[in-house]
Amino acid sequence: MAKKLKITQVRSAIGLAKDQKATVRALGLKRINHSVEQEDNPVIRGMVFKVKHLVEVEEI
Repeated sequence: MAKKLKITQVRSAIGLAKDQKATVRALGLKRINHSVEQEDNPVIRGMVFKVKHLVEVEEI
């Protein structure tokens, strides 16, 4: 079974560059304290790295 990541948005995306806002949305996050589960792969890891100052990540 593939590993998954639980990604939680902890800071607002207001006032950020458009590409960072788009990355938050592409991860499936909609608001602060919203969590999503994503497959653990290099694409998702790269997206998380780009917005690491806005999210918390845990492996599940």
